[in-house]
Amino acid sequence: MPLLNAELMLQSNNMAHQYFSEEHDLFRQSVKQFIQQDIVPNIKQWENDQKIPREVFRKMGELGFLGINFPEAYGGTNNDFWTTVVYLEELAKAGFAGLSAAVSVHQFMATNHILQAGSEELKQRYLPKSISGEYVGSIAITEPGAGSDVANILTTAVRDGDFYVINGSKTFITNGVYGNFVTVACKTDPSAGAAGISLIVVDAGTAGYTSNKLDKMGWKSSDTGELFFDNVRVPVGNRVGQEGQGFFYIMESFQLERLVTGILGVAGSESAIAITLNYLDERSAFNKPLSKFQVLRHKMVDLITELEVTKQFVYHCCWKHANGQFAVKECSMAKLKASELSKTIVDECLQVFGGYGYMTEYPIERAYRDARVGTIVAGTTEIMKEIIAKTVIDKVSYESVYENMRQGAEAAAEVEKAETPLSATLNTPQDSTKQTTPETAREILYSLPNRLKIDKVDAQTAGVFHFKMDGEGDFTITIKDKKVTVEEGLVGDPTCEVKAKAADYADIELGKTNPQMAFMMGKIKISNLGEMMKFMGLFAKIK
Repeated sequence: MPLLNAELMLQSNNMAHQYFSEEHDLFRQSVKQFIQQDIVPNIKQWENDQKIPREVFRKMGELGFLGINFPEAYGGTNNDFWTTVVYLEELAKAGFAGLSAAVSVHQFMATNHILQAGSEELKQRYLPKSISGEYVGSIAITEPGAGSDVANILTTAVRDGDFYVINGSKTFITNGVYGNFVTVACKTDPSAGAAGISLIVVDAGTAGYTSNKLDKMGWKSSDTGELFFDNVRVPVGNRVGQEGQGFFYIMESFQLERLVTGILGVAGSESAIAITLNYLDERSAFNKPLSKFQVLRHKMVDLITELEVTKQFVYHCCWKHANGQFAVKECSMAKLKASELSKTIVDECLQVFGGYGYMTEYPIERAYRDARVGTIVAGTTEIMKEIIAKTVIDKVSYESVYENMRQGAEAAAEVEKAETPLSATLNTPQDSTKQTTPETAREILYSLPNRLKIDKVDAQTAGVFHFKMDGEGDFTITIKDKKVTVEEGLVGDPTCEVKAKAADYADIELGKTNPQMAFMMGKIKISNLGEMMKFMGLFAKIK
């Protein structure tokens, strides 16, 4: 199928776009060539078969498409995120959302958790084969009774020596039937709520693990299944990251998933508009092309204008992600707007086709069916609105657990280098006015002068530390002239700022909460880790 003239028009602004380089444009052409040669001619057959041949994944692996953002150590090409944007846009413009869904789940969800939090052994076992296309992965979170309510999943993984025994079920899992492995969200501690969820990789063919294929309205070629786990024994080494951190890993990766959904939604809408513009030129009524009827011309202008505005906002979100910003609000907005707009655009475009739009031989019919699920996957429209409401109305802020993990690892390394036990890194001295063990954050902070290790302090040791203790107020700790002073309120320009709920901070200091875990989960926020490490080394541990 030749490239549509309308599509050329819609794409033309990419060639001189502020976000894309000449290398990105060349990569775009290679992806486009692959799609035109290997994908488009087979779309109808794969839709009828309701299955994508594994050779497609292997071919994409050979071309380097499945390892765009993965390190070279695992077979990836370590490209920038804008290369991913190009790749996703061209996938979506093929008008074949089933392929886009299967590839994006494999590449940006199932394997992303392994890359970000998995052990080196787990990475070596799954990433190279996933990047080459030999393996196809899926991620299993949704359950029959728990869709958006991730914290209340029921699938359990009970520790039995060096194994987990998994029981439960999942549903609506893309790649769940024909995939090689699945990253499963399980309750390893049912009593701990969200903090009791872990991610565990399960291989296809493991005893007790079965699947059942579901029949869908759209995305026909991508397999979607129900998964069942009946006393499935999986080695503990298959756990992704730390036990009990799965919920936070999932929440983190949702941002990438939603951004990917936004990119695909915009590009898929561009494809629908391109098809419709061509139809308007080719089809006539009352002895003139449909493209000359003002009502249709203006309808298309409204759709194209709104789509372009949405596209630029999605690009803005991509820029934030590419620059390391954890943009929960913006990614949620992008997913919300792009998926809702896509639903509107394909509906309006199908109307232009009249009766032909209802026929399966016309690609707009498939686009209509495929677009509908966009407002459901990766978090429903209603969930997106609630997340956005929390950020703009309730002033809730979200932290990157993966970034906290990296910072926590760096902090732990510094502590180990300084021969200071990790459990002591956030501990402070006893209250100078009381002989009993301090219990509140305020008492703990006022105990600092009594616990100063004078041998660790010299004339050059100085700093101003602001502690913002939600529930007990603000405090300033000043170190100067070999002395430590504690005062209420925020005074001076801080060397480092520490934020936490007072009760959480007290639990950390008193050894009730692991400080590294609290840091990774965002319970304590530190503006300058280096200065905080120096600060922590000056004080003895609470006994």
